[in-house]
Amino acid sequence: MRGPPTRRFAAGPKARRRFLFVRGVFPQTQKTGVPQVRRETEAVDILAELKKLRIVPVVKLDKAEHALPLATALKAGGLPCMEITFRTAAAPDAIRAAATVLDMVLGAGTVLTVDQAKKAEDCGARFIVSPGFSAKVVEHCLSRNLIVIPGVCTPTEVQMALEYGLKVLKFFPAENYGGIKTLKAIGAAYGEVKFVPTGGIELLNLVEYLKLPNVLACGGTWMVKPDLILAGNFAEITHLARQAVTLAATANAPAQPCPSQQ
Repeated sequence: MRGPPTRRFAAGPKARRRFLFVRGVFPQTQKTGVPQVRRETEAVDILAELKKLRIVPVVKLDKAEHALPLATALKAGGLPCMEITFRTAAAPDAIRAAATVLDMVLGAGTVLTVDQAKKAEDCGARFIVSPGFSAKVVEHCLSRNLIVIPGVCTPTEVQMALEYGLKVLKFFPAENYGGIKTLKAIGAAYGEVKFVPTGGIELLNLVEYLKLPNVLACGGTWMVKPDLILAGNFAEITHLARQAVTLAATANAPAQPCPSQQ
């Protein structure tokens, strides 16, 4: 894996970011048509929304035509959020369709390359999620003031993310890497970091995860199972979403400020 530009920064992370700006890795201005301040504000708002919702449905769609009714069903269940993964060729068109739903907090998942990150943003994704840490993807997203939540499962990867100023990370695959016990241990060392554990999260352990003070939200697939989507059973998806939202509300994790991702 290619790491960040190698250089010692005695003055800390801020000095490092200034160096990267000078090198052009994180351009200070972008010809996006969107004011820089507005993009930065939106990024903070997205993290705040994820913290408020507490659950991120992680979706694999074989047909882009299912994206709109799925997004509508989740929103009807009180969960206007969805992470559409790049595990199928339908992802770009699915993101574009879901983006038409008002107030949908829409992300792209399983983003492995800069090209996928570009496609996701062009199609309307408001945040990017990766299963692992890719310096190239992270640098691209930061240059665009686009929220990026890379996957980590070890302290080394957490520190790599912190070098880029990232404080909200995906813990994946959660249950395979020790789940709650690991998050408690990591939390003791990295108190400023919040996690979105994904992988093995179900209704049975959802509340236990959400009660952890270093968990921002949980990613899950149980309310968006492929068989329900393929069968067009969106009413059941709405029911499962509402059930999950009701359960999450009982977690009552200690209220803490939502960290800035940059």
